[in-house]
Amino acid sequence: MAGKRGMTLNLTDVEMKALEELATKKDLSKTAVLRQALRFYQTVEIRMERGDKLVFENLHTKEKSELMLL
Repeated sequence: MAGKRGMTLNLTDVEMKALEELATKKDLSKTAVLRQALRFYQTVEIRMERGDKLVFENLHTKEKSELMLL
């Protein structure tokens, strides 16, 4: 793996609780969850720059909704 650099991250109590819950649910470290989130966000940004859009579809109702990022 490439060299690593450290950083300090300040989260609100609500954000930290969400991070801890995701880490527990996925059986990952908080760092691993943040790395995955960063890679996901980067992928979404690249795809949106290409003109793609992000759509969620409910498997049961087939209802679709588009996620728009600013």
